[in-house]
Amino acid sequence: MSGRQQRIDEYRIEEEPYYLPTGDELAVAEAAYQDGSPLLLKGPTGCGKTRFMQYLAWRLRRPLVTVSCHDDLSTSDLVGRYLIRSGEAVWTDGPLTMAVRAGAICYLDEIVEARKDTTVVIHPLADDRRQLPIEKRGELLTAPAEFLLAVSYNPGYQSVLKDLKASTRQRFVALSFDYPSPDNEAAIVCQEAGVDVDLARSLVKLAGMTRGLKDSGLPEGASTRLLIQTGKLIIRGIPVKIACRAAVSEALTDDRELLAAMDEMISSLF
Repeated sequence: MSGRQQRIDEYRIEEEPYYLPTGDELAVAEAAYQDGSPLLLKGPTGCGKTRFMQYLAWRLRRPLVTVSCHDDLSTSDLVGRYLIRSGEAVWTDGPLTMAVRAGAICYLDEIVEARKDTTVVIHPLADDRRQLPIEKRGELLTAPAEFLLAVSYNPGYQSVLKDLKASTRQRFVALSFDYPSPDNEAAIVCQEAGVDVDLARSLVKLAGMTRGLKDSGLPEGASTRLLIQTGKLIIRGIPVKIACRAAVSEALTDDRELLAAMDEMISSLF
């Protein structure tokens, strides 16, 4: 097995991830994949976008290369660069190039956080050209049919300075994600955290109450991810109120008034 093949095999998802569909997102995503169209996932933090991509990769039987984007993420970080090894300059593929070569899925999480120059390589890969220019090597890769580009972002956190341009957005098939219905969210918390259904439902009620604080200055309420973390603390023996404060309240804000409001919510439920 070649080193390149061994490297991409590390990104294969062998076991089925737990995912509870909330609509037609799987059907749309699979149709887009068959058509060679890239995906844009929109939704708040911790609502299941990453888990959806893991489940989709498992269903499609393709490796999933995930990149968490940040302010310093450059084109070279995605495409690759020359590194000095044993006194020689050796080319090393970046995650995007590795995914294109292998016909894998490349998932760029929170794409608007990356530097603006990354659109130079994303645009030709996201339209009907499906090509990745590697300028430093004078190489132009054409993505195989199995390759899928997917990006995500959180519309609630974006400003005028950090938003997807129309020229970028209109290259993608867009899927909107939100928090699941209370029953589905409780089922997810039960499955992922291992708590009983009554506790899961109470945690979901708490999440709904925190999400109602948006007009009071809380950017986002408790995510499904936070509820799972809370449940895991409780399973480990942490008292419910302490777990809720540590994994929900303190994770959401440092504002004393908001913390006090959430303490009252916790006390009303537990």
